[in-house]
Amino acid sequence: MPVFVPKFRIDLWIHLALFAATFTVYFQTSTFDFVNYDDPDYVTHNAHVRGGITADGLLWALTSGDAANWFPVTRISHMLDAELFGLRAGWHHLANVLFHALAAMLLFAFLQRATHARWPSAFVAMLFALHPLHTESVAWVAERKDVLCALFWFLALWAYVRYTERPGLARYSIVLFAFGLGLMAKPMIVTLPFLLLLLDFWPLRRGPATKKADERKQSRLRPGKLSILLEKLPFFALSAAAAVTTIVVQKGSGAVEALLATVPIALRLQNACVTYVLYLAKTLWPTGLAVFCPYPAEVPAWQPLLAGLAILAISGLVWAGYRRFPYLAVGWLWYLGTLVPVIGLVQVGSQSRADRYMYVPMVGPALMLAWGAVDVIRRWPRAKVPIAALAVAGCACCVPLTWTQLGYWRNSELLYDHALAVTSGNSLAEHNLGSYLLDIPGRLPDAIRHLQAALRITPDSASAHSDLGTALAKSGKPAEAIPEYQAALRLNPDSAIVHNNLANALQEASRLPEAIAEYQLALRFDPNYGDARQNLAIALRAPAPDSAEAHYSAGVDLSHAGRLTEATTQFEAALRMRPDFAEAQNNLGVTLTQIPGRESEALAHFQAAVKAKPDYSDARFNLGVALSQIPGRMPEAIAQLEAAYRLNPDPELRQTLDRLRSAR
Repeated sequence: MPVFVPKFRIDLWIHLALFAATFTVYFQTSTFDFVNYDDPDYVTHNAHVRGGITADGLLWALTSGDAANWFPVTRISHMLDAELFGLRAGWHHLANVLFHALAAMLLFAFLQRATHARWPSAFVAMLFALHPLHTESVAWVAERKDVLCALFWFLALWAYVRYTERPGLARYSIVLFAFGLGLMAKPMIVTLPFLLLLLDFWPLRRGPATKKADERKQSRLRPGKLSILLEKLPFFALSAAAAVTTIVVQKGSGAVEALLATVPIALRLQNACVTYVLYLAKTLWPTGLAVFCPYPAEVPAWQPLLAGLAILAISGLVWAGYRRFPYLAVGWLWYLGTLVPVIGLVQVGSQSRADRYMYVPMVGPALMLAWGAVDVIRRWPRAKVPIAALAVAGCACCVPLTWTQLGYWRNSELLYDHALAVTSGNSLAEHNLGSYLLDIPGRLPDAIRHLQAALRITPDSASAHSDLGTALAKSGKPAEAIPEYQAALRLNPDSAIVHNNLANALQEASRLPEAIAEYQLALRFDPNYGDARQNLAIALRAPAPDSAEAHYSAGVDLSHAGRLTEATTQFEAALRMRPDFAEAQNNLGVTLTQIPGRESEALAHFQAAVKAKPDYSDARFNLGVALSQIPGRMPEAIAQLEAAYRLNPDPELRQTLDRLRSAR
């Protein structure tokens, strides 16, 4: 006798399966880093977000158009993460995973309630949860806006179905409220009113009742066409307001004008046609996924021609069968319509396409596939088992593909290495990879190579010239860094940071008057720039540049400012002029102990300082500490510390000496 399982329990198990599958695949992101593309602007370098939930921060979130976007709900979610978890990247990633899992569950709840077709709805939701195309939206902290927007999007659709079952102000307000939150998470949801009209056609089948008896018996109220349109007016009004706000913010940032100037409208139209087809291809065969896809210099004429014909052909077939197969029309128009805001006709950024833009649009093709399978089974019942097996296999195949794609998001180096492997002419990937390697010990040559590659592709990038200048300066090549900083300033003359960095390079190249002028320019553009003010003070106090004392003084100031490599250069210059300069020897040794990979060089300088000045207590102390870290040299270390204590009977020195004696 078959066991009866209540329907609500089956739905509950499906919800749990969606949640568990999502976390199983995406939990690895808890060990991932932030990446250096948008994450600094949105989180790690954003003072408002790092400060957590504050009154000033909330006001900023509600009014800010930073990064050419207005999405206060997304900004507040980042602030809440910072309040709860600080800058521990894993928790920020897991918050994205949670929102993604909840969005998948709401998608299932909406589809199941609207269609009463449990398993097709479960298939669409599971495909949404696990498809590799969605990796970018979930694994990228800066794409919190995607997962939040989808969460409110599907909540609004679910609430709309409830409203159509029993219309009322309360239920209508919930739909409108969820839509408003979605707009404040990411304005891509502006197409929702059109989706609501599609749902009225199928599966809700709202509108004037026909003469068929079965339709007259349907439980849903069937308003007239005018009523259906009128109830959408507040939604269209919100969409219009959000669209205007977005355009104003983006134009204010100059992002739209920059794209229009570099990418002609004809190229954008051609790219849009090709992209519509490419997204479908990547849905079926998700390969070559990358964080950034650059615009091609040109699109071969046959590509947009064939893509346009394919779009027209599919549209024609869908139109011809829209009465018999309404789900095909809804799925196809869902796909075409939800992509309109991000298809590239007007957008922020120089990408030709992006995986994240398929986050919600992919539901459309999935609907066509799932309910097409239902029709096939209805006509040929024997196909039920093979089709069910194919559906399970399709979702299962997504798991290793998504797992592999996720691995590229572990850190910036892996992310951009993969992007460079699957794209060409990718200046952004070269630049961001070079910038990331700048701060990794021993990787400066690689950083310079990637930054130079970025400039070969995009020679008018001010930020790439500036970063290359920094890499060269860190490599001890100030003469080569200076032209790069100057090139950056020709492209962006108002950058206080670049003026300051140029001044540092000029000072290291012994061009002090020019350095002072650049520090002053940096402060003119940013009067609150503390580093520039400190560096200017150091430069103004510098004695004659050709004396050992001048180099020593500059080294001390630079060391206190944390500019250790430059400080080392100054101390070495002082010692070339005066090898017996005990203070320079000692301070050079101290500085070297703070530079990774150069600690072993410090010992010789401490010994030289003691030799030049035997009564130099600090030098003997530093020599003793350095010797204590070398196996077998503890007796020498203690002897130096005892001599230092005799010269300067300091209590802390005595404690250090006693600790080393007891450890012997």
